[in-house]
Amino acid sequence: MNIRNVFFAALAAVAMPAIAAHGAQYRAALVADMDSGRVLYSENAGDLNYPASLTKIMTLYLTFDALEHGRLHLDDYLIVSQTAANASPVKLGLPAGSKITVEDAIKAVAVHSANDVARVLAENLKGGKEGNFATLMTRVASEIGLSQTNFENSSGLPDDDHLSTARDIALMSMAVYKHFPQYWKYFGIKSWTYNGKTYTNGNRLLGMYAGCDGMKTGFTNKSKYSLVATAHRGNSRVLAVVLGAENKDVRANIAAQMLNRGFKMLGEKAAPVSRQTSSAPVAAPVSSTPPWTFSAAYNAATGAAPVSAATAPALKAGHAGVQFGAFSSRAAAQNQVRNVKNKLGVSPVVEDTGTGMHRVRVNNLSDAAAGKLKSAAAAAGIDSYIFH
Repeated sequence: MNIRNVFFAALAAVAMPAIAAHGAQYRAALVADMDSGRVLYSENAGDLNYPASLTKIMTLYLTFDALEHGRLHLDDYLIVSQTAANASPVKLGLPAGSKITVEDAIKAVAVHSANDVARVLAENLKGGKEGNFATLMTRVASEIGLSQTNFENSSGLPDDDHLSTARDIALMSMAVYKHFPQYWKYFGIKSWTYNGKTYTNGNRLLGMYAGCDGMKTGFTNKSKYSLVATAHRGNSRVLAVVLGAENKDVRANIAAQMLNRGFKMLGEKAAPVSRQTSSAPVAAPVSSTPPWTFSAAYNAATGAAPVSAATAPALKAGHAGVQFGAFSSRAAAQNQVRNVKNKLGVSPVVEDTGTGMHRVRVNNLSDAAAGKLKSAAAAAGIDSYIFH
């Protein structure tokens, strides 16, 4: 049984009833500490909702992964298929047979939320078929910790089986920041000009909320208005998710309130708060503890038992790999190397991203070997994700 069938076998009974409104303003919201991954405050964060164009965060996540492994380059040209040209608005309106560079495609998706360009990326990344890309999206989402998400397309265009939660969207957004910091800048672009036309980012908090540097808006008739917004103050960085807002003003105002609440809670070292105000059944409880860990200090604090050499996975060569976090200092990355080596019996390398971040990775694994290593890391309390 493939991952999509497994997902629906567990979710079939609650999928549609779970989409319910929170009062008259919005359906779900949360704010999280981006450094620790800890959810600080949440409302209905486990309720299923339609993610709309927040889906494109995962499309870009996989695009960044392809860039990192040389399957794409920023100056490569992508061909626009007829199916991509036929995508519903919002779109750039590229004609079939035309070309767009990878970097312009990223900007078109991040800034203008172009559905046709999201499909171009999907088709070029996965054998010309958007459905195959959506299956990959769902699988990778599961690998990085999303437990209640299913993708049916690369853009978030309406589909009753295309579902996620505020919690999962927060995890997905933080994964982009942690795994591909060198590409984070694209989510903070306020406007972008292409072929003589200027497109403005729909995230109103950019340039209006102090410290806001991303990330993505979404809307369909069923999903209503949604927003992921990130901001930093001093040494703190928080992320807010708002789903199902009545209009653009509400989603911006609620997101700003969530960011304010997050910074205040961090400053006061307040205990996390989780509220369930909807009558919708929650697909799974939302924990204030992150499903992955982001620092060597956190890993040490978990007290996880080391994996013995006898149980360490046998590694086979291939085109996949496992990343054990990204760190702002090489010293912290080296601590993680020692942590992984002591607990898992493997020796990762430190890779500089060129943006001041240092990744800890084991490269050149088969898919099966990468899966085994990730499972062993989870058992040892170490954050990891599989890249391809």
